[in-house]
Amino acid sequence: MQKRHLKVAGDLGKVVFMEFDLRNTQSIEESVRHSDCVYNLIGREYPTKNFTYEDVHVEGAERIAEAVAKYDVDRYIHVSSYNADKDSPSEFFKTKGIGEEAVRKIFPETTIVRPAPMFGFEDRLLHKLAGVTNLFTSNHLQQRFWPVHAIDVGQALELMLQDDNTASETYELYGPTNYSMAEITQLVDKEIFKHRRHLNVPRRIMKPIAALLNRALWWPTISPDEVEREFIDQKIDPKAKTFKDLGIAEPAELAKLTFHYLQSYRSSAYYDLPPATEREKREEKKYLHVLDDQ
Repeated sequence: MQKRHLKVAGDLGKVVFMEFDLRNTQSIEESVRHSDCVYNLIGREYPTKNFTYEDVHVEGAERIAEAVAKYDVDRYIHVSSYNADKDSPSEFFKTKGIGEEAVRKIFPETTIVRPAPMFGFEDRLLHKLAGVTNLFTSNHLQQRFWPVHAIDVGQALELMLQDDNTASETYELYGPTNYSMAEITQLVDKEIFKHRRHLNVPRRIMKPIAALLNRALWWPTISPDEVEREFIDQKIDPKAKTFKDLGIAEPAELAKLTFHYLQSYRSSAYYDLPPATEREKREEKKYLHVLDDQ
């Protein structure tokens, strides 16, 4: 039921869903055997009792790459993560880095994509900050990164399909501006006319609490590794290619799109007011700036 709405994304019969299990090699092979291009978009923000980070980012990625190699699929595009590094203190980033090396070893023509934290509809950035449940932090919201528009990442993935020169390359996809989480929080609060409180809990206390919550509750809360990631800023690989290498000159700016994605969080009293950026421009026009040359 969760995927049914996606069928309207193409003409009748063009979008066909196939059931598969990441631990079932046969089901994966059945899913890719007739493909010209395979995108691996599977990832896990937090571990569960059924799937660990290694199960998803390493072993699962290896099975998909092996199936692609077995049936000689023309293109394989592996979507990884920013900061993917086998030596990272974060298990998430560590397994992403190991997974990249594993798929390249199995299928050398793999295109690796490392998107920065993405914003858009149903994202885990703006909507998380605008929600009432995002209460606790451990690094005073000082984590820094280049947020990227999900639409731009989608366009880049489409261009990779059409350009065989992207095979065997690594791409870092990130936005034009470096923000701290605190700066994005200010943009969100200004756009929704609300002030979301955040309580800072030391890492040594927050990680055990997160581990307990992650085991006790079946719905997503926070994991110890997510706490660890709050202390890791985004690092750009200077050797990797970027949007410009795909012909995308300037990815979208976060500050210009907060209204588009966050208007629903406003109360009825402020719902129809213009975006924060437009209000600021109007305020500037109210004042006459006089330059005194004397």
